[in-house]
Amino acid sequence: QVQLVESGGGLVQAGGSLRLSCAASGRTFSYCMGWFRQAPGKEREFVAAIRWSSTSTYYADSVKGRFTISRDAAKNTVYLQMNSLKPEDTAVYYCAAASVWSSVVTSTSYHYWGQGTQVTVSS
Repeated sequence: QVQLVESGGGLVQAGGSLRLSCAASGRTFSYCMGWFRQAPGKEREFVAAIRWSSTSTYYADSVKGRFTISRDAAKNTVYLQMNSLKPEDTAVYYCAAASVWSSVVTSTSYHYWGQGTQVTVSS
């Protein structure tokens, strides 16, 4: 079992930065951790993923070069550093955990989800 709690969302102006955190409890060492987002009226979309054991990462093209996913094993926490934010980044951001590093862009690959944190970017 894995429990996930996100924090760090908020309101920021375009061009600004935010750092999201996802505190994980349970057996995280064997998991892939991902961030997804969902804007009003849109489907949930993949943002970034990190392999817990090796720190391999993968990003959606829309955030590549602006967002960085990382993890602190000692704190059992995954981060999403978001820079150069755009209004189109506005969404609820969800942390998720999967048991394998496979099809990481697909939400159905993930077994555990956090409650989500709102990110709003004003123009």
